[in-house]
Amino acid sequence: MYTPPAFKEETLSVLHAIIDAAALPTLVTATADGLVATPLPLLLVRDEGPHGTLYGHLARANPQGSTAPIGSTLAIFMGPDAYVSPSWYASKREHGKVVPTWNYAAVHAYGEAEFFTDEDRLLDVVTRLTNRHEAGRTEPWRVSDAPPAFLKAQLRGITGLRLPIHRLDGKRKISQNRSTEDRQGVAAGLAGSGREVDRLVAAEIPA
Repeated sequence: MYTPPAFKEETLSVLHAIIDAAALPTLVTATADGLVATPLPLLLVRDEGPHGTLYGHLARANPQGSTAPIGSTLAIFMGPDAYVSPSWYASKREHGKVVPTWNYAAVHAYGEAEFFTDEDRLLDVVTRLTNRHEAGRTEPWRVSDAPPAFLKAQLRGITGLRLPIHRLDGKRKISQNRSTEDRQGVAAGLAGSGREVDRLVAAEIPA
């Protein structure tokens, strides 16, 4: 990922927060037949390894889980993003030398993918993923709510993934390279948007 110094994010806790907040990252592997990509929820275990470890599962029929990767596997996590209009810049009124851009946060996690079909490991991953996404609901659904025979059949239809992270590339582009006046204009413009994600980006822009 191209990351100019002004936008480079290296704080591990911030990178982990972006990963945790991304609802549906994309898993990318290079194979002898070309690139393969799958959108799938991933669970980050922060204290497993120096950069954390990712867990998830794919459909057993998905060839990505049974095709040997060439080199590292990449998981792409996108944070909030927003279009930035040049009309919000104070510098537009001064000299007009401004163009549109995009503010966003992204993390690329690299590691050697490990695929598995062991039922106990699959059940553990499915349970932890479910508990994470059901947390906070009035009546959270639990894996144990499903009939055992049905659950066993479902587990036979998936392949587990373990991805120990050996490298993290992080980027937070939130108008840091603009003047104070330009940043204030962008923050005000996004804060007034009807899109919730625009308002989230507005809150991240430094004063």
